[in-house]
Amino acid sequence: MNDTTKNDTAARPALPDRLSVNPRSPHYVAEIFEHDIGIKLNGKERFDVEEYCISEGWVKAAAPKALDRRGQPLLMTVKGTVEAFYR
Repeated sequence: MNDTTKNDTAARPALPDRLSVNPRSPHYVAEIFEHDIGIKLNGKERFDVEEYCISEGWVKAAAPKALDRRGQPLLMTVKGTVEAFYR
């Protein structure tokens, strides 16, 4: 490992227990999205996660075509073992 990799890792904020990609959510943290993060559910990486909670063991992903009354995608909750990590 070179010095830039060590400094880059140290500069990353700790991943919270619950995080959302929606800026209107109280669980949104802008500093974390400056880095590339990944989510694993039951050992498989998911790329469609809108929100997650590690302690409660769920992720929320957008339904393919369904929208709520405000035009936002409906979110489906999928339960399992959740892992969040920096790529």
